[in-house]
Amino acid sequence: MDDPQPRLDLLADPDPADPSAGRRVVLRGAWTVSQLARPGVWRATGRALQQAAPDRDGLTWDLRGLDAFDHLGAQRLWDHWGGAWPAHWLAEAPQHALLARVAEFGHLPETARTPGPFRRLTALGEGGIAAWRHARDFIALLGATFLDALRWLRRPAAGPWRDFSGQLYHAGATALPITAMVGFLIGVVLAYLLAQQLQAFGADLFIVNILGVSLVRELGPVLAAILIAGRSGSAITAQIGVMRVTEEIDAMRVLGIAPGFRLVLPRAAALALVMPLLTVWTTLAALLGGLVVSDLTLGLGASYFVHELPKAVPVVHLALALGKSAVFGALIALIGCHFGLRVRPDTQSLGQGTTASVVAAIAMVILVDALFAIVFQGVGT
Repeated sequence: MDDPQPRLDLLADPDPADPSAGRRVVLRGAWTVSQLARPGVWRATGRALQQAAPDRDGLTWDLRGLDAFDHLGAQRLWDHWGGAWPAHWLAEAPQHALLARVAEFGHLPETARTPGPFRRLTALGEGGIAAWRHARDFIALLGATFLDALRWLRRPAAGPWRDFSGQLYHAGATALPITAMVGFLIGVVLAYLLAQQLQAFGADLFIVNILGVSLVRELGPVLAAILIAGRSGSAITAQIGVMRVTEEIDAMRVLGIAPGFRLVLPRAAALALVMPLLTVWTTLAALLGGLVVSDLTLGLGASYFVHELPKAVPVVHLALALGKSAVFGALIALIGCHFGLRVRPDTQSLGQGTTASVVAAIAMVILVDALFAIVFQGVGT
């Protein structure tokens, strides 16, 4: 074997054994895994194959000059042929048998293509089926988590307390700095914009009412939930997804450990408990930012702000905010676990699942907040 480099030559002269064959594509070298996997060789053979389209008239593929030929080389050639035999080709008996095996087993069955006018309708139907499967699996996960919670209540000593406390720390304590910073900045921006508009109408004093109701009832819970969805929701999906990739969840089932009881339940319970606390923390930081701007731009002292805030915001607003924050936390954890458990054993699926988890959690937070706003629109008015 002089040169094992996989290559091909496009010859204009016909085959001496078959003068009617016309031009020939002569494959040379070793079309094997060891040669095709070398740096740059795969792309080089791809460029060479592009110059020899299989549908040219009178083109003959000559494989008899190959030094070595294995399944990868045969698959490479078969894919270039478009999964069909060329009109003219020459090969030895072992090469013919190898290509026949690749032709039979080396490709997935073709799916029927939908005609153009109905292609979008088909895609819409496939999307609807995928959404239904997600909803079905999520409802099943929700029901299983409820049953696990009843089991925990019946036998508190056997509950996953260590996992629960760990999630409280990671989702709650470590999130305090970022939620406080973002809340404070949101309060500053909102108060500054409100101050500009209220000064034009001489209604400076109403800034306390607007900031109080908007931050305590709506912006505080939603802002904290979005931050936790992007921070802890993605972390939950990544953690469980890695366990899927490394087959740790399968090992738990083999050992008789219920994954839902040890993975899903402590995360859902921890976020349901910690989200109201983070909501209060984020809202206080936002109110502090609004207080600072009100003092600097409108001259309202801190004592006036603190004195008027309880009058402007009834306690029922705070109770409503804490209630829906607990719902936000449980949903964020369940969505993160749902997408984590659906991760396939590959890194691409892990990244897609993490991204989908964050998007779905944020969308769910906004949807549930809208439902709370509609259902409880008369509360506190």
